[in-house]
Amino acid sequence: MKLLVFGATGGTGNAFVRQAIAAGHTVTAFVRTPSKLETSHKNLSVEIGDAMQAADVKQAMSSEVDAVVSCLGASGLGKTTELSTMTTNILDAMSLHGVNRIVYMASAGIYKEIPGVTGFVAGKLLQNVLADHRRAADLLLASEMEWTIARPMGLTNDNRTGEYRKARKGVPKGGRRISREDVADFMLQTVSNHLYLRESIGLAY
Repeated sequence: MKLLVFGATGGTGNAFVRQAIAAGHTVTAFVRTPSKLETSHKNLSVEIGDAMQAADVKQAMSSEVDAVVSCLGASGLGKTTELSTMTTNILDAMSLHGVNRIVYMASAGIYKEIPGVTGFVAGKLLQNVLADHRRAADLLLASEMEWTIARPMGLTNDNRTGEYRKARKGVPKGGRRISREDVADFMLQTVSNHLYLRESIGLAY
């Protein structure tokens, strides 16, 4: 598959690019800072741009793209519309070029679905980011795209295991953490095998 990856220089994005290349896919990484990419390969190309700029996103998109993967994150914890703005730009570019498959990494907590003290603390600390991820998720739901939303619990830098739990509603019971490598694994399996169409999936060990 030909994959266009946004947020490719973050922890999960770098993991996804590396795993996708290893699986034989052709990847275009959309980045602002190419030096932050941890992978180089003949099947990896780099498109320099800013996802906040609609023109940059439209230029990176093409009708040859089989699927879009977004690992974009917010730049801080303050009030923001970055994520929803970038998602709008991506969806508009996809519509323009006839691309209809997107896998989007949000976060557990966008539906206030984390129970107990963990959910309360996360909801307070990350309230602005979660609210904007929710706005981005709502844009996906309202679109005609074949979307999948990944909602991981707390992210770690541990190794890829390929073994984690998934929840279509809420989050996996008692789950608190999942590695960025395993979130990337979920996103890669999802996009490669056309899984979880128009579903939002909670992820944790």
